[in-house]
Amino acid sequence: MHALARLLIGLLLAALVGSPAWAIDYLAGPENYRPLLSRLRAGDHLLLRAGDYERGLPLHHLAGEPGRPIVIEGQPATRFLARPGAATVSLLNVSHLVIRNLELDGRNLPVDAVKAEGHSRYAHYITLENLHIHDYAASQQNVGISSKCPAFGWVVRGNRIERVGTGLYFGDSDGSDPFVAGLIEGNRVSDTIGYNLQIKHQMPRPADLPESDRDHDTVIRHNVFAKETAWPDRAARPNVLIGHAPLDGPGSRDRVLVYGNLFWQNPSEALFQGEGHLAIYNNLFVNAQGHAVHIQPHNDVPRQVDVFHNTVLARGHGIRVLQREGTPPAWPQRVLRNLVFAAQPIAGGEAGDNLTGGVDGAARFLKKPYAELEQLDLSPRMTLAGEVWPDSLGLDTYPDSDQDFDGRARIAPVLGACVVESQTTCPRMAKVPSWP
Repeated sequence: MHALARLLIGLLLAALVGSPAWAIDYLAGPENYRPLLSRLRAGDHLLLRAGDYERGLPLHHLAGEPGRPIVIEGQPATRFLARPGAATVSLLNVSHLVIRNLELDGRNLPVDAVKAEGHSRYAHYITLENLHIHDYAASQQNVGISSKCPAFGWVVRGNRIERVGTGLYFGDSDGSDPFVAGLIEGNRVSDTIGYNLQIKHQMPRPADLPESDRDHDTVIRHNVFAKETAWPDRAARPNVLIGHAPLDGPGSRDRVLVYGNLFWQNPSEALFQGEGHLAIYNNLFVNAQGHAVHIQPHNDVPRQVDVFHNTVLARGHGIRVLQREGTPPAWPQRVLRNLVFAAQPIAGGEAGDNLTGGVDGAARFLKKPYAELEQLDLSPRMTLAGEVWPDSLGLDTYPDSDQDFDGRARIAPVLGACVVESQTTCPRMAKVPSWP
């Protein structure tokens, strides 16, 4: 049925029975998509034909519903070209919205690719998946995906983000506009001037945020964060930086769980820096020129921290846990069951049941630790067992902690991110988001 006819019938039924119209499927192209945007209602689906779109995608004042989101997606070769003075995809007062299968070409204009606008009151339950975002690199301030308003329940999945100023930036520099209960998974972020990912620290939680009285986890899993092309200058930044949750009141016990990620190279900063409540496990960290993991004060201090079952190869620090000078930690900060090969393997925290060594000795224990990414294999050459089972340490309470980096079951108390598997590599490249 023609989309216009379905729309008219739906409106007529809504007027007769006083209930919402059924969901409508729209098909549009570069010449006629803009007038349809303001018509979208819960459950509607806008399919965009292949072609070049030069007038952006402003999504303002749109509301889907739980289980009935508004979906906007592209066919293969649907490309949005950046335009001066505006984010390519602009989000303003939106909820329950899915955007997928689009290419966003920044043409190196000084704009962002996807932005929840700073003057927006909220952008909640947003899903961004299978986007190819590239060439938004006029400066470090130009971002692939950014939230500058309160943002709850985002899913950022399966995106390829490359050659941008900053890959993913959530929150605001003053700690306002919190990013809460996010899921960031299966993305590949590379060739950024600044961060691959930053989640800002948070001030007291707004009372009107969804589920503001509950504790929430933000999950970062199965991504590739790479800064192989970074250079030492004022723009030097870690691959990933995580700020703290609210210091007291609602949200003060929120955690960030970082697991199953590949952190690849950064010649000028650490691969990961964080504070607040953190769990970092089953990750691979490889930095041939610099540091790997820095847990340290930034806007506040590290709080409860568990760093376990990671494999770390770094020319500088392996895993370092720091406090403010003269201030002992007020929370448990454990570094357990890791394989760390670095100039300074482990410093700080309550360290135990780790295997450490110098970076040049990693080949004794790991199969191909010095290879390029496509040939990298951080599988242990032999079973490297710890002294105690992880459940006796309470580590089994974290999601997927009973699996290794590639999702294989941990059937023995094996150290590091990868279990011994003679026929496969770790990482299995088929499981890592595809590399150019």
